[in-house]
Amino acid sequence: MVITIIGIGLIGGSLSIALREKGLATHVIGVEDNPTHASKAIELGLVNECLPLEDAIQQSSLIIIATPINAAEQLLPIILDKVSNQVVFDVGSTKSKIVERVIYHPKRGRFVATHPMWGTENSGPTAAIKGAFSKKATVICDKTHSDADALEMVEQLYALLEMHILYMESTAHDMHVAYISHISHITSFALANTVLEKEREEDAIFELASGGFESTVRLAKSNAAMWVPIFMQNRDNILDVLNEHISQLRKFKSCLEKENYEYLHELIENANGIRRILK
Repeated sequence: MVITIIGIGLIGGSLSIALREKGLATHVIGVEDNPTHASKAIELGLVNECLPLEDAIQQSSLIIIATPINAAEQLLPIILDKVSNQVVFDVGSTKSKIVERVIYHPKRGRFVATHPMWGTENSGPTAAIKGAFSKKATVICDKTHSDADALEMVEQLYALLEMHILYMESTAHDMHVAYISHISHITSFALANTVLEKEREEDAIFELASGGFESTVRLAKSNAAMWVPIFMQNRDNILDVLNEHISQLRKFKSCLEKENYEYLHELIENANGIRRILK
């Protein structure tokens, strides 16, 4: 199958590697605005060639949109205008806005809204890795709005990648990812800024940072060009989560201010309950 991947970065590049290894992609066309990324993607063998969008669509059976979500939202209606019977799916971290953008498009059925739940703090074609998606979850949103054959193709693709498929409405998806993904990134960005503001000795940060700090702040290395649009699109849900998170932080602050260590112990034990879910 000839597959076009728009945006050859971490997710797009890793998908290309996986789809080639599984034998689904016989030829991968890249569409990439960044000429440096385009050259690197060809050099690394992530794509066979890079073409303009319209040429790539005409030559492909499957089009994957792996750009930042704001770009994906703008691109999707343009792509649907140009497809005949090709299947299109995206891999963005928010779903409501992109789904709303094409809800009345005559070729809406050729589009499947998805979100593979995997990523790292790295970006660009050099960040692409093997084995990225195996045993991970992927979400397919609003499946009844996609044509049966388009949905089946995407389901088979994710099954081939050994991913566990979940089905959600787009609004429910955006609420859940605000809690389990987006707040983690905001917290990491804020923690990194706190440390950089208060700890002026970079050598001390490097020498004293333990595994716990490093794992907590790892997400702060994530690309702003990707995450600002996510925060913009999922603003209301993230604000709800932030308000609760700030409330929880205030409880810890109050315990220390008032030397209420019994309640502090209770807060930590309550947090330990996450072990039931994340073993």
